[in-house]
Amino acid sequence: MAGKLYLCATPIGNLDDMTFRVLETLKEVDLIAAEDTRNSIKLLNHFDIHTEMTSYHEYNKYDKARWLIEKMLSGTNVALITDAGTPAISDPGEVLVAECHKAGITVTSLPGPAACITALTLSGLPTRRFCFEGFLPSATEDKRGRRQILEDLKDESRTMIVYEAPHHLRAALDDLYEILGDRRISICRELTKKFEEVTPTTLKDAISFYKDNDPRGEYVLVIEGKSLQEQEEEKKASWQEMSIQDHMKFYEDQGVPHKDAMKKVAADRGVGKRDIYQALLDTEKRD
Repeated sequence: MAGKLYLCATPIGNLDDMTFRVLETLKEVDLIAAEDTRNSIKLLNHFDIHTEMTSYHEYNKYDKARWLIEKMLSGTNVALITDAGTPAISDPGEVLVAECHKAGITVTSLPGPAACITALTLSGLPTRRFCFEGFLPSATEDKRGRRQILEDLKDESRTMIVYEAPHHLRAALDDLYEILGDRRISICRELTKKFEEVTPTTLKDAISFYKDNDPRGEYVLVIEGKSLQEQEEEKKASWQEMSIQDHMKFYEDQGVPHKDAMKKVAADRGVGKRDIYQALLDTEKRD
């Protein structure tokens, strides 16, 4: 009988956030796959857990996944943990989970701390709709990919969550401001720890602050999405750059009847149908 994969969430700072279920599972499984065994041994020692460990990280995630799959197919129960938080979120664990599904191995998740959700709930920004981007590609190693992701986020209406390392924070704030414009942002660091900080501010003010203050610790950036009103205003502004005749032609070339095209043009521009009719009439008189 095949073993199982247990995704075990571990504290992101405060050790009291460890759940009883995770503690029992880490004691009972046959093997723990850890992102960094040097970090995880401190956690296991703290809770008096003596289960065998093996490393599973970004640089061995494919080869080690195959090895772990073989172990589980032979009956070994494996727990996956990261340095902090929930495995498989912006983490090589997603590869192992995918391979388990291919191999028919049962995967279960033991919920617990996740920095992205913790930061979102503390941010003061809308939480009903959000998107998670994780770490942005490096500005030096993948400038094009980084730019494309930020361009994709430019018109995002949901609240956005981004992870960033301290030595990349200034560049990230600069790039976000350049492409997204000034937005509200909550800058979160040291989450769940004694000196937890959540700073609601704007991108412009954050850039100014970090010119004189060194970033420290891992950051979670929670960024305001573009409002639907702002999107509508930008859409109307783009139509205003087009003449009413060209705007009409845009729809009529798609087979839209003249009267219906006038309705669409009026709606696009935020005016009445009669205004479009009169503008077209005035143009015909001038011609």
